[in-house]
Amino acid sequence: MPYSIGKLPLHDLLLPVTRASEAIARLDECLAHSPIRDGWIERAHFADAAGCLWLDGELVNLEDLVLHDVHMDVRAPTHELVIAHAVLRTRRQIAAREPAWALSSSGLAELRGRRSEEMSAPEQKDVSGLKRAAVQSPEGNDIVDALDAELAAIDAVIARSQAVLDGAARPSSHPKATSSEDLIYDQDWDEDERLAAWRRVVAETERLPAVLRAVLALDAWNEIEVVQHDSWIGRLFAAAILRESGLARAHLPAINVGLRAVRFERRRSRDRKTRLLALLEGIERTGLAGLGEHERLDNARRSLERKVVGRRSNSKLPQLIDFVLSRPMVSAGMIAKQLKVTQQGAVVLAEELGLREMTGRGRFRAWGVI
Repeated sequence: MPYSIGKLPLHDLLLPVTRASEAIARLDECLAHSPIRDGWIERAHFADAAGCLWLDGELVNLEDLVLHDVHMDVRAPTHELVIAHAVLRTRRQIAAREPAWALSSSGLAELRGRRSEEMSAPEQKDVSGLKRAAVQSPEGNDIVDALDAELAAIDAVIARSQAVLDGAARPSSHPKATSSEDLIYDQDWDEDERLAAWRRVVAETERLPAVLRAVLALDAWNEIEVVQHDSWIGRLFAAAILRESGLARAHLPAINVGLRAVRFERRRSRDRKTRLLALLEGIERTGLAGLGEHERLDNARRSLERKVVGRRSNSKLPQLIDFVLSRPMVSAGMIAKQLKVTQQGAVVLAEELGLREMTGRGRFRAWGVI
């Protein structure tokens, strides 16, 4: 479990670190002054979530993820889709907070699902108190008090579930031991000790360049195996390091997108230098892919805006342009909900704007700018 930085092969790492830093810095500077920054960031969240599952050997349809995010699934969500949506929510949560939050003690606890456990303890205490009051009630209102206790317990469960759906909390990844969970969770796994070891590694890298810090932190996370499940969160912490360092002030790098272009044999090699070089290449590809995506979306925006020149001031087409640029795909239902129009009106707006039909189906229609 221990991970030692040791003597780094700086002679071999210097040039890849420079190239990766340049790519991320160029992308961040481009986004800082871009009119489509918000749309690009939303698209990056979706692409990174799908890429995260791809790296773990699972395939998630990007369109299914978009529909699941707005609760408009056309089919029952799969286990992989639920995990991808958890990645999506976690990315949004990190991006919405201060850059240093994700790596703070409170941020690490909340992102690992520990905050929900801490919040549930007082709630359970209050419910237990209500039940004791019901038993000791001298007025004979035991039934009423017991009902209040059960309703309070239900309210607590609903509140925790809503927090998870809203991205304010994640389901706990470290449940209490039960006979059935012993088959899935190793009860001797000391996650807190492993996390402490990982944080010591991160602290040792404070004087190194941001990109080198990120890849060392990610490599250490994989080698220490901090968590039993949801190991993908380590890649988000690496992205958070880039953001905290100031190299990526305007966005949270979509590291999973870049790592997809690097072969598995290099990313998981037994030789640490090979792994570090592979991770550095992945970060460089992240920046280059982001620049290419930004240029493509900016060209699409200019083309679409030319189609709304001379329209009425109350036209909803400009709003539709912003919306379609912020999602890999939009359906008639999504447009209707966002722009507050009927579904038929949404179809008319999409056709009037000249969006590209992506489904080719009559009952369920979706469009995009890809």
